[in-house]
Amino acid sequence: MLNMKKAAGFVAVPVLISMLAACGSNDSSSNGAKESASKGVQKVKLTMIESLSSPKRTEFLQQSIKEFEAQNPNITVELITPPLESADNKINTMLSAKQTLDILEVRDITVKQFVNNGYLENLDSYASQWPDYGTLTPGALTMAKDVDNKAYYIPYGIYQRQLFYRKDLFAEKGLEVPKTWEELYEVGKKLTDPAKNKYGYSYRGGAGGEQYITQIVQDYNGSNVNPKDSVFNNDGSSIFSTPGAVDALEMLKKIYKEVSPPDSANWAFAEQVQGFTSGTTAMLIQDPDTIDTVATSLDASQWGTAPLPTGPSGVSHFVLGAAGWGMTNYSEHKEEAWKLISFLSSPEQNLKFAKTSGVIPIHTTAGSDEFFKTGAYAPYIEMGKQPEKYVGVKPFTNYQGYALYKKNGTEKGQAFIMGRTGAADFAKEFDEFWKKEKANDKG
Repeated sequence: MLNMKKAAGFVAVPVLISMLAACGSNDSSSNGAKESASKGVQKVKLTMIESLSSPKRTEFLQQSIKEFEAQNPNITVELITPPLESADNKINTMLSAKQTLDILEVRDITVKQFVNNGYLENLDSYASQWPDYGTLTPGALTMAKDVDNKAYYIPYGIYQRQLFYRKDLFAEKGLEVPKTWEELYEVGKKLTDPAKNKYGYSYRGGAGGEQYITQIVQDYNGSNVNPKDSVFNNDGSSIFSTPGAVDALEMLKKIYKEVSPPDSANWAFAEQVQGFTSGTTAMLIQDPDTIDTVATSLDASQWGTAPLPTGPSGVSHFVLGAAGWGMTNYSEHKEEAWKLISFLSSPEQNLKFAKTSGVIPIHTTAGSDEFFKTGAYAPYIEMGKQPEKYVGVKPFTNYQGYALYKKNGTEKGQAFIMGRTGAADFAKEFDEFWKKEKANDKG
């Protein structure tokens, strides 16, 4: 961790000046002391804004800022916390108008836009001098340098998925936790009893459903997937162009038809999690921010977590999601802004933030903390130790057609699982879609 304490010598300077004046000290000594005193009492105010706020997280940030201010008495920090649903619009408005702003929350879905619009400072020169930069995890480094291979923000946490399962329901049937998609399907069938409103899996066919289609298709393409352009394989073909894609889609349809609630065709995040915590479903694939919700709803003996299921070749993929702290390129207090960013991003502060916010910490040193070594977060550490089996891939949000894919992928995905179109036709349609996107891509 960087030493954030200001030189204590400034505290004694005013007293020293009085003593020197009383003793008739020479002008050069007096002037030098006055300059130091002037620097020592000069106040700097930083303005900071968050996006993905929650009362618990905001309270933690406010406490961290107080700690930072205590260590840096010449710096004060104003934290702006807009309503969650309008926060990104607020940030955009402030940036476009160049309103006073030094530090901002940057997300994986906003960083490219901010960079393209010239809002963000390149942090490479600061990060290269930061001792803690060397302990960032591979995932944190990947996301920090997501745009142009330059660090435009320092992530405060990583989002990736894992498998949640109901220990109590598994124990009733004497079942083992599945390790593959095929096993998830087979185990799910044994946990499914529609007459009792019991199902094996929380399918997500509503908003965000295209993410799960992409994930299983990636898994059935195995190690061929390009981690930096994850809707394409290493040979340049789309992930939907292969026989594995058709197999993946057929498996996904079986998982919906045979082991998921019928209305899960329309489920989004909230319904997915509710189905799991209520006991309607026995398995769920979700992000770490789900852990707190599940832990609040269920006893620790009722649920557990496990690594993601793999495809036929033993490879699984997860999209790396991230958010963190960046600096405006028009800030008038860049050194002080970096001081706060590096403080909040230090191993000590980040570990506490991750525990509070339900994210995966950004430093490798977190792997030795009992909180993450055991319990609900342990699979993230386990998967992180097997990067060839559990492959982190960058989101493909840079394509102009990404929003259209989200819409069409979800809507056509619903039609597919309902039997209104076949797997081969579905795969062909999205293979052609992504080939056109690649041809039109301007980088």
